Amino acid sequence: MPIFEFKCLDCGEEFEVLLKSKDEIATVKCRACGSSKIERLMSVVNSIIGGGATKSTDKPRVAESHSCPTGSCTHLELPGYQK
Repeated sequence: MPIFEFKCLDCGEEFEVLLKSKDEIATVKCRACGSSKIERLMSVVNSIIGGGATKSTDKPRVAESHSCPTGSCTHLELPGYQK
């Protein structure tokens, strides 16, 4: 059961909803004002990439969020990737 993120087009409230299926998206309403004028947001994924043996000094690879000129950007560190 995925968690979906939404933004209300009337009041600007951002909220999350746990849905059993994508068909339930049509029934979602803003928790703040009750409006059905909502848009689904692109969720930022935070995951740890594993695989193979790792040293205890290795840091886990995770998604990072940071500010950029166009809004909130996400960047995923991959094994072997150098900045």
